[in-house]
Amino acid sequence: MKQLFALTLLLVVVFVLCAKAGIFLIVDQPQPSDVILVLAGETNRRPQRALQLLSERYGHRVVLDVPVNSTIYEFTQIQLAEQYIHDLPQSSSVSVCPIQGLSTETESKDAANCLEQSGAKSVLIVTSDFHTRRALSIFRRELPQYTYSVAAARDDQQFGARWWQHRQWAKTFVDEWLRLLWWKCIDQWR
Repeated sequence: MKQLFALTLLLVVVFVLCAKAGIFLIVDQPQPSDVILVLAGETNRRPQRALQLLSERYGHRVVLDVPVNSTIYEFTQIQLAEQYIHDLPQSSSVSVCPIQGLSTETESKDAANCLEQSGAKSVLIVTSDFHTRRALSIFRRELPQYTYSVAAARDDQQFGARWWQHRQWAKTFVDEWLRLLWWKCIDQWR
């Protein structure tokens, strides 16, 4: 009888932890900062969220991390980002930060030059909701000279806190948890 109770209790605990594991990935606590840094990757919702935060006076400048070696048809992503900025009403408050890195860790090192040039002391990171916890941890570890907060850019096609409800959400959930665990258990200690 005790074994059945213990097994039932263990299953309930595992179920509750799994149900809350999607919410754990998301940190959405923007604070007013000198610079709003948009991490490379998803190019629709992240910049939109940053511009919303700029209009709400969470920052004075937006810096878009853009991969240097990436092209879309015949255009580099840098060219496309510069055209995007040119067409914005807030274009004077937005700039491109060229990055080489393919991981969040190397992106933080690439972004260091742009943050230093901006004279910022505080940085508001904007990234996809599922990526916020890991990105915040990485930037705090790699560039500790800045004060950070993070804002989540939501994309209901890509992820939801109830990750088990859609196949894509489950794939994103598993991928991000693997990356977070790898960061916390291996890369963070190098």
